[in-house]
Parts: sequence; structure tokens; C-alpha cells
Amino acid sequence: MSAVLRRIRAFGGHLGLLAALALVAALLVAGVPRVANHYTDQGLRSDLSRLSYLNRDIVFGSGYDASDKSLPSGGDALLPSYEHDLPDPLPALVEDRWYTADSEVPGQNLSGPAPYTGVCRPSLRVRYQSGEAGAVRVVEGAAPVSDTTTVRAMVSRADAKQLGLKVGTKLTAAGTTTVLISGLFEPLDDDAPYWDTQRVERIGCPQADDGMTWQGTVLTDLEGSRLAVKQTELFEGRWRYRLDVDRITAPGLDALTTAVVDARRNPPQGRTLRSNAEPALLAFAKAQSGAQATVAVVESGLIATVLGLILLAALLMVERRRAEYALLRARGAIAGTVALRTLAETVLVVAPTVLLGWLFCALLPGRAAGSEPALIAALLLLAVGVAPLLAALVGGTGGRRPGRPGSRRLAGEVFVLLLAGLGVVLVRQRGVQDGVDPFLSVVPVLLGAAAALAVVRLLPWPLRKAGRLAARARGLVAFLGLARAGRGTPLSAGPVAVLIVAAATGVFTVAVNSTISDARDRATDRAVGADAQVTGFGFAAGTDRLLTQVPGVDAAVPLLAGSGAQLTATSGRRAQAQLVIIDGAAANDLLRRSGVTARMPGPLASATTSGPIQAVVSPDVAADIGAGGSVSVQGRSYEFRVAETTAEIPGLGTGTRRFIALPWRSVPAPDFQPLVPTRYLLAGHDFDNDAVRKAADAGQREYYLALLRRTIDAGITQVTDQQLPRLAEIITWEQHRQELEDSGVNALLTFVFLAGAVGAIVLALLAVGLAVLADAPGRGQALSRLRTLGLSGRQGRNLLILELTPLLAVAFLAGTAVGWLLPRLIGPALGLDAFTAGVAPRVAVDPWLAVQALALLLAGLSTAVLVETAAHRRMGLGASLRLGEDI
Repeated sequence: MSAVLRRIRAFGGHLGLLAALALVAALLVAGVPRVANHYTDQGLRSDLSRLSYLNRDIVFGSGYDASDKSLPSGGDALLPSYEHDLPDPLPALVEDRWYTADSEVPGQNLSGPAPYTGVCRPSLRVRYQSGEAGAVRVVEGAAPVSDTTTVRAMVSRADAKQLGLKVGTKLTAAGTTTVLISGLFEPLDDDAPYWDTQRVERIGCPQADDGMTWQGTVLTDLEGSRLAVKQTELFEGRWRYRLDVDRITAPGLDALTTAVVDARRNPPQGRTLRSNAEPALLAFAKAQSGAQATVAVVESGLIATVLGLILLAALLMVERRRAEYALLRARGAIAGTVALRTLAETVLVVAPTVLLGWLFCALLPGRAAGSEPALIAALLLLAVGVAPLLAALVGGTGGRRPGRPGSRRLAGEVFVLLLAGLGVVLVRQRGVQDGVDPFLSVVPVLLGAAAALAVVRLLPWPLRKAGRLAARARGLVAFLGLARAGRGTPLSAGPVAVLIVAAATGVFTVAVNSTISDARDRATDRAVGADAQVTGFGFAAGTDRLLTQVPGVDAAVPLLAGSGAQLTATSGRRAQAQLVIIDGAAANDLLRRSGVTARMPGPLASATTSGPIQAVVSPDVAADIGAGGSVSVQGRSYEFRVAETTAEIPGLGTGTRRFIALPWRSVPAPDFQPLVPTRYLLAGHDFDNDAVRKAADAGQREYYLALLRRTIDAGITQVTDQQLPRLAEIITWEQHRQELEDSGVNALLTFVFLAGAVGAIVLALLAVGLAVLADAPGRGQALSRLRTLGLSGRQGRNLLILELTPLLAVAFLAGTAVGWLLPRLIGPALGLDAFTAGVAPRVAVDPWLAVQALALLLAGLSTAVLVETAAHRRMGLGASLRLGEDI
């Protein structure tokens, strides 16, 4: 043991480097997946938490059935049995449950004091909901205690004013049932999921011209619910099960989706599943698959780089001890003895480091991957065994350096090239299976290795040619540097391969990040179409002036958007599509001022007033209507011809597949019924959103007042915001862009991009350092002789730079090229459109990438000089130069 410890002290630097690299590998193998799983689960829970209750909870419903004796009084008793019958894993995820019995009473069936006397009365939902006693605090009057003749109910204090209710209000429902408001209450927790279905809502009046009213909920007891059901046949019972998102993890997503589908197909006792959780779960599963595929590619690149560095470090240690192994063989030791001698050192130094890294990973947040123990075991075996194996091989040659490889090496190189090409083909055909396909995930590594083989094979020839040219020039530094670079060393292929894989991984992460960012920018351009977009029910013609009076708003362009426009093709075929009418010329000017890259199609800037209108349609609509036809706009029919087909119109949104767009100035609307904008595109900066919203609502009130005067009563003098069918909404370009950034897997992507970029830089610099250390003794010997011939210290450093610059520059260029090509080769298999609102991603590269690559090259050269200087100092190069000794 003492001999082993002495050897560990003697070769502590090499063993320490090997142990440090093994520690980094352990963190990548076990730590990165844990943190990635943490961000994945966190993103899933965040997405689910933002969903409405109908997309998050399991809700079974039952309409009115006079023969069903369980409703409404027996509904509470069915909650446990329905929960027990849910498909696994749903029962284990339920954190709360409620039974609700609703009797809907439309406003026209209610009578009582104002506002239940007018033509447009509020509608009420008479509800019994389990758990009421623990959710409310009665602040006025008393909790409902109904009898056989009167439905007693209580209403939220916050809702009472909007619904026109107070304690003692008596209403008549359906002409026979009395509803008495017995009390007012306040929720104990207004944000609790208990109240998700009890918010007051704005609804339209029976006659659209009458404006808007309210629909609210009053709470009653079981007796009141039975009476309401008996008198009104407008009833629905619901059994709602709240899922605890904190118990949901990404691995269980498929089972959860399957369980929801099973619950829809086989609901309890013939009930109907009212919730719709599958689309959200499937959307996240798609995004998760793409994110984990990207994680797998980046992680495989980093792990391959570290493993390559471990191999280089082990080979470096063995090369330094070649004379020791030759002496052992000369004294009769066999190759196994040499291996066991080295194994004793690596077991004591490297194995504890790997285990320590694994223990540290256990402290990180997130789930451990199922393959983590096996991967750690494989890493431990590799990190501990690679040096003894190389020592046995070197010892087996008797200390002699192996000869030049021949046909076997050539066959191996050809095999790697074919394997990389086959991997690309399979990736594009199959995709990355759940991000963990062990072969397809390492395609970037194979491409990097193939590029390294090509560089090592092809680079010496131009360097030798350059060396011959340098020999004709004055000075020896350029000639000697290029001559050594062209001759190469036995270890040069390894560092080049590691360096290319590291650079390719870093560039791949940058390229994917830029691609996603560019696609999100384009998605925002399509959805908003300007610096901001204002949406409402309808705006008066002069609303643009009101909007541009807001400080910061420079321009406003109206847009009419309506769903379900009736189209009739020339052939007589009918279809429907989203209608868009906009002044393309004004809109393009606004888009330029906003900095939006998208533009309106040329035909929308047309000002023709005779003949068919030039229309722009989506491909789906073009397939239905052919060359043209007629479209209904505000009750009038207009002839059009298809002038252009496009998949997108700025400001219309990213999910619209069927639309027809017409130029505003070519639609001849009469003066008494002009085109009514429903949206405005705004250009400007630093404007107040509330001020814009108020200006837009002023335009809406002006339009709605004119509409009411024309259709209801010419004597109406004003319209309030409460009467508007819809209040104006504003969304800015930055807000929509941020919403895309807030997707569930975005934190995971950010972590992957950061880890990939930083890891690639650090590992690339380590590869440069090992490349320098590998041949430091040879350069030291050459330098010691050249210094005795008059070579200066500065020329010595220049010699190193000239020797390494071609190799590093070509390696960085090759790695950059591989990283730039990877998104184009395997990008479609990664499903990046799941992060870009459905917009097809186009591979984009940061324009600063060239500058960053140059900075990394300079950092690599600086690292090389520092490592070389430190190595020569450790080897006592100065003394050797004075004495003229070999190193």
C-alpha cells in the first residue's frame, strides 16, 4: 500500500486530472438528467396550474332526468364511488372533490324588482354544491334553509350589486317558484378552486341589439335544489374531481392521458365526461418530447466530450510513464501486472471521486433517471479501467511506440463515416424516440467524430505545402511551426475529435436557441402584427384618431376580422372562412414603423374599385373555391378573384388555417353602413396600455351608441362600458412574445442551452490544454535545442502558436460547421415547432456566432500558451537550456 501511495504522490497531477474529469462526467451523467427532470416536472405543473378547471379537473355531468332518483339529493353519496371507479392513476391524484346541482334560470324566466323588470334581465344559476359550509362566511342575513314552497339562497357580496340582489330580494322563477335571497356571504378563500365555476359572467341579451347582461350563481341547500329541479327542468348535476398537479410527473403523463381517455369512453353509470384535459396533456407531451430530444443530443455531446477527455488524460498519463512500464517489462512483469499496478492507483483516486459526484447529484432537485445506476456503474468502470487497460497495451509492447496503423484504421474510419450517415437518415425517418434513443441521440457525436477523421486525414497535406512555401521565406519560426503541425503527433487525432465534438455541441445549442427565438419572433409578428393590437366588438370610424392621441402611439390601422364568412365559389360550391379586410398599403407602412419583418401580401394594397376584388386566401380555402367567387360582408355580397395564396396574414394569428383577406379600399361599403373595424394595429412605443384601452372603448361606445339609435331608440344619448358587448383588449408585441417564453418547457430549454454553451466552452479549452500537454516533452526537447541556437523566448511562443493555430482553427471551423448543420439534418425530428406556437422553425444562426467562434479560438490559443509555459516550468526547461540536456 505504501508503494501505491508513493506512486499516487508522484503522479498526483495526472491522477488528479483523471479524477476531476471523472467527477465532471458523473455530474453530467446523473446531475444533468435530474435537473432536466426537475424543470420538466415544474413546467408540466405550471402549465396544468394555468388551465381552466374544465381542462384540468375530471368533471362528470348528467342532464335532467326525471327518472334518476339520485339527483340532486343523492349526488353527494356518489362522489366516493365514482372516484373509486376512475381509471388508474386518477384516484391517487385526486386532492378534492365536489358535487354540484345546478338549475339554470334564464333572465326572461325571472321576475322581480329591478333589474328583473326590463327587456334584458340577469340570468341566475340556482346551485347546491357540497362543502359549502367550509368555504363561506355569512356576513349578512342567514344561510339558506329552504322549505317545500320557497327556494332560499345566498349570494356573494361581490356579485350582489352586479346581479341586483340583496337580502330579502324575492324573485319568481318560471312563473311558479319563489327564490328568496336569505343572506350574503364572502368566500374564505376567493382564489380557491371551489369558486372556479361560480364567477359572474357577461352574456348577451336574447336580442343582440339589447346589449349585454350578467349571469351569476346563488347558493342554496339540498331542499332548495330539489324544489328548483321540480319546478324547472333546466338541471345538470356535476361530479368534479380536483387533480393535485404536485403529484403529476412527466413519466406519468402517458398513463394520465390514457386514463382520461378511458374515463371519457367508460364514464360511471352512463354519465358524460365534461372536462377536456387531453389536448393540454398531449400538447405538453409533444413539447416535452422535443425538449428531451434536445436535452439528449446536448447531453450526449457533452458526455462524449468528457469521456474523450478522460481517455486523453489516461493516455497522457500512460505516455509519461512509458519508461516505467518498459522497465517493469524488462524485469519480467507481464501486461496484467502492469495493469493491476495502475488499477490500484485509479481505484484509490478516481473511484471515490465518481461516487462523491453521484452522492452530490442526489442532493440536486429532480427525479433520478431509471438508468442512472447503470450509467454510473459504466462510468465508474470506464474511468477506473481505461488507464490500466492502456498501461497493459503500452506495457505489452515493451515500451515501444506502436507502428503506423494500416488497413484496420482505415476500415474503422470508413465505418464511423458510414455510421454517421446512417444515423442522420434514421433520425430524419424515425425521430428521436422520447429523447432517449441510445443510437440516434449520439448522431451529433458520430458526425463530430467523422469530421475529426476527415480533418486529421486531410489537414497535413495543405500544411506541408504551406511549410514548403514558408521554407523559402526569411526566418525559421513559420517554417518550423508549419512543419511540426503538418507532421502531426500520435495523439493529435484524439484532441481534434474531442475539440470538434465540443464545438459542435456548443454551436448546436446556440443554433437551436436562435432557431426557436426566430420562430417565436415570427409567430408574434403573425399574431400581433405590429407594436400592439387592440381587439373589440366594433369601433367607430374615427377611433384611429382617438388612439393616435394617446402619447406614444404613432399610427393606427383598422382591421375588420370576422369568423364564419360565407363563400360561394364560381362553381357554386359553398364554404366558410375567417374574413379579413385591411388597407395593405397603410398596414405595410405601419409594419415597417413597428419593426415587424412580416408584410401584407401585395394584392391587399390594391385600390381597384371596378371588377372583382383581388383576394388573398389560405391554401385550404383556395382548394375549396378555386379561382374566385363571392363573399358576404356585413350582409352584402361581393365578387372576388383569388390573386394570391398565402398561409399567413400579419395580425390574424398563428392558428387560422382558413381565411380570405380583402383590401379595405376595394370593398365599396355604403355610407349608411360603413365597414366596422374589430381590431386596430398600432405602431408606437412607451404608451400606456390603460390609456389605449380607454381610447378604444371610447370608440366602441361611439359605434354602439350609433347602432342602438339606429335599431332601438333614436333618443338614446349615451352608452356605458357595462353595456358594451365586449370591452377592448390590448396586447403588445412584447407581451405576446413573453407568453411564448413562459411555456412549460421553456425553463428546461434555457437550462439546456446554458449548460450546453458553457459546458462546450469549458470542455473545448480542456481539450486544447490536453492537446498541448500531450506533446509538451517533444516540443520541450526541440525548443531546448533551438534556444541554444539563438531562438528567443518570444519566438518560442510564436512557434507554439504557429504549430497549434492551423489545427485549432480547422477544428473549430469543422465543429462550427457540424453544429450549424445539425439543426438542418435532425431539426425536423426534434419537434421544435412545439415551442413556437405552431410556426415552422427555420434554422437561424446568431450573427455574432462568427465573433464568438473567433473569441473561443483566441481563448484556446491563450490556454495553449499558458499550459505550455506551466509544463515547461514544471519540467525545468530553463535548466535544460543552460546545460543543453534533453528533457
